Amino acid sequence: MAAATITVPQSDMPLSANLRGKVGMWCLIIAESAIFSIFVVAYLYYAGKSLSGPTPAQVLDVPYFTSICLFSSSLTILLAEKALHHGNVKRFGVFWFLTIALGVIFLIGTGREWYRLIYQDGLTISTNLFGTTFYSLVGLHAFHVTVGLIGLTVIWLFTLFGAVKQEHSERINVFAMYWHFVDAIWVVVLSVVYFITR
Repeated sequence: MAAATITVPQSDMPLSANLRGKVGMWCLIIAESAIFSIFVVAYLYYAGKSLSGPTPAQVLDVPYFTSICLFSSSLTILLAEKALHHGNVKRFGVFWFLTIALGVIFLIGTGREWYRLIYQDGLTISTNLFGTTFYSLVGLHAFHVTVGLIGLTVIWLFTLFGAVKQEHSERINVFAMYWHFVDAIWVVVLSVVYFITR
């Protein structure tokens, strides 16, 4: 009696490295969005519940300039992505550096704001509920900007040494997703902290 042969259908092709990268970045973005949501809800919940000053209306100024810089960095990183996709590595490096510069300006602005709030207005993380939630939420965002800037700088240094080529454009796009996420989160933080609850 002949042995029966069982044919097992082949599974779909495995995910490409680029697709895996995008899926991984989307998972990270979703997880980080959940964390930011918790901090935003906490900020909204405790807004106006501080028993002592200073209050947001007394000490917060809308950071228009630094916000414009951060939002502009989404445009420069997009232009960098397009340049690399078309094989123009030099143009990519210029726009990538501009993205870093705009991010650094944003962080410097945040640092200056915190210096003023702490040393001139007396608002620290332990002053009141507003101080605690403000520094937690804005600090969480500043931390993500810092992480993004470290990644941007590493990629830019690789570019300077000729290690970034056109074939790396998909990987660069995956990292750029993180920077766009950082910018999008700032829209929420800016709206909640400096407009809605001020």
